Amino acid sequence: MKSEKEKMMDGELFLPHDSELAAERLQTKLLLEDYNSISIRGKEKSKQILQEIVGTMGKEARIGAPFWCDYGYNIHLGDRFFANVNCVMLDEAPITFGDGVMLGPGVHIYTVNHPMGEAARATLQEYGSPVTIGDNVWIGGGAIINPGIRIEDGAVIASGAVVTKDVSARTLVGGNPAGFIKRLDQ
Repeated sequence: MKSEKEKMMDGELFLPHDSELAAERLQTKLLLEDYNSISIRGKEKSKQILQEIVGTMGKEARIGAPFWCDYGYNIHLGDRFFANVNCVMLDEAPITFGDGVMLGPGVHIYTVNHPMGEAARATLQEYGSPVTIGDNVWIGGGAIINPGIRIEDGAVIASGAVVTKDVSARTLVGGNPAGFIKRLDQ
């Protein structure tokens, strides 16, 4: 029989209040508490703690404090990744960023979802769907990326957009729900 963590990692319904998962979230919250309280002068200490939080971290990857996530180990940062302050990444499934990705302040990325049926939802189970963001993507401040979304290379997400569908390469999307605005030329 699978553990709740194994179910989570396989994208199946799982109970988030399982003791193993609760302990992992607590450990991440303690690391985030340290990360979010480091002085601006503590660049090396900040980098060291961020490496403990996230699954993988490319060269010159940075996240502005405060930053919030659930597990951290499902977050994979490419080279030259930058997230501004107040970003939230609910990482019950992998969140994978390519190289050269920039997030404005207050960007939220969710992988966690809940059953749509009332009876199933009452079980308090949830499931995760991965989010994949390609190279050289810019996500404007306050945007929300929903579970299971794929954003292709060179795309731009306008500030405040709520992304509910995949985004094609080198396009600008915006609004709620986010829709196509225009193609972006090189």
